[in-house]
Amino acid sequence: MDKMKLMVSRHSVRSYTDKKIPEDIVEKLRKKIESVNEESGLNFKLVTDEPVAFGGFLPKYGSFKNVKNYIICAGENVPDFDEQSGYYGEELVLYCQELGLNSCWVGLTVNKKKVKEEMKPGETLGCVIAIGYSSTQGVPHKNKDVAKVTSVPAPWPAWFKNGVKGAMLAPTAVNSQRFKISLSKDGKVIITAGRGPYAQVDLGIVKYQFMLGAGPDFPGFA
Repeated sequence: MDKMKLMVSRHSVRSYTDKKIPEDIVEKLRKKIESVNEESGLNFKLVTDEPVAFGGFLPKYGSFKNVKNYIICAGENVPDFDEQSGYYGEELVLYCQELGLNSCWVGLTVNKKKVKEEMKPGETLGCVIAIGYSSTQGVPHKNKDVAKVTSVPAPWPAWFKNGVKGAMLAPTAVNSQRFKISLSKDGKVIITAGRGPYAQVDLGIVKYQFMLGAGPDFPGFA
């Protein structure tokens, strides 16, 4: 599927059905995770048919229902761990969308004690990505005015326009969109994080979606 269409069609979903993820889809996702781990130095892990992490008070408080499958964002001694987990985690989120799976980034409202039982000793826990099948595809999040996230003067080249579109479609904590997009003197892209919970994770997610939206003419990050 076209990458921009993937970003447009993917929305956060918190309520899931009992439909199991077929083994062929599980295998494709595991192989993708292996590839991402090799490239990133992180250790994402897929957990299936496990209801405990999302079965207590915190997940219910976060309006999560029937989550039995999730991806753990973990790593050990990884520089810029939060940003990297957001960047590569969003790659996995969009791959899930391509496979027909719904998803949601999760920070606080999960049983972290149970999640850590699935991790290796010494690893840092980042976010968790809930996945599965839902009866709804979710709804688009509200966007800030583009002028509040970038002051780069128009007219914009097509790659920058599409990159900003991708960034605005990115999921961020409580839909805060606190990032700022600018250009360096040599024309490379600068994206900075605002303050707030999971701001660095958001930064990684936004960077990935900007890069994907910008396409082959993307000049890179400064």
